Amino acid sequence: MKPTGIVTDSHSSIGKEEAQRLGILVLPMPFYIDDECFYENITLTREMFFERLDSGAHITTSQPAPADVTDIWDQALEEYEQILYIPISSGLSGSCQTARMLAREAPYEGRVFVVDNGRVATPQHRSVLDAWEMIQEGYGAAQIQAVLEEYRDKMNIYVGVETLEHLKRGGRISAATAAIGSILKIKPVLEFDVGTLETYRKCRGMEKARKTMVEAVRHDFATRFREWVDKGKIYLLAASSAADTVTEGWVAEIRQAFPGMEVMCDDLSLGVSCHIGQGGLGIGYSCRPERPVQA
Repeated sequence: MKPTGIVTDSHSSIGKEEAQRLGILVLPMPFYIDDECFYENITLTREMFFERLDSGAHITTSQPAPADVTDIWDQALEEYEQILYIPISSGLSGSCQTARMLAREAPYEGRVFVVDNGRVATPQHRSVLDAWEMIQEGYGAAQIQAVLEEYRDKMNIYVGVETLEHLKRGGRISAATAAIGSILKIKPVLEFDVGTLETYRKCRGMEKARKTMVEAVRHDFATRFREWVDKGKIYLLAASSAADTVTEGWVAEIRQAFPGMEVMCDDLSLGVSCHIGQGGLGIGYSCRPERPVQA
């Protein structure tokens, strides 16, 4: 058997081709549309999802069933002695804590290591890649879990929201605030920092929101993350629930603002998109974990 494998969930935005190439397993997360359960890219396409979302369908996310979690673990443990399970942040879903409880029971204790490092979307994707790279370097599951959790605060992401409707549905803003905001063309910029999602700033128009997000990252790079930028040990990230042409323009804008830096961009998972809505754009960063000294 191989020593260490990786399992993650679909909130990481990792697609089928990449998962097969890296040899990892991705647990599809469930969500409900008008009380009917769907699984991302299995029983519903991205196009169909946004059609239902824009039509006003009631969409909610849900935790995976414990049996679905242990089934995919069992599949991975047929090939690997130990596995890292890297799910959505415990600050956004109870599924991480459920997984930790399951991992303390036989036959998973000592074989399944659940990582809770406060990530979702592209930062979660980047954590999976960090784990995969460390496996190739010879690190074990327990070591990698400790490193990723130690670096939980070494990231941030800003998200500009095109519509207030889905924040209203989720209870983050009132119906009156949403109505006034729509009239004034208010586009909130949200900040995701270690498992929490808060309003960072309210902008007049999406163009202003995009500039605000870029400036927020530029400020972070010049202050609290300057050391990591100077050492070249920070990853620049982007995410989108917008049309392909809009996403391409957004990535080009980021590259122009941060010349010489690569930009890793993902489509926001459907589970995240149902809270953000169509047209959302994000920018963020994640520090490359320092490797512990091998014995």
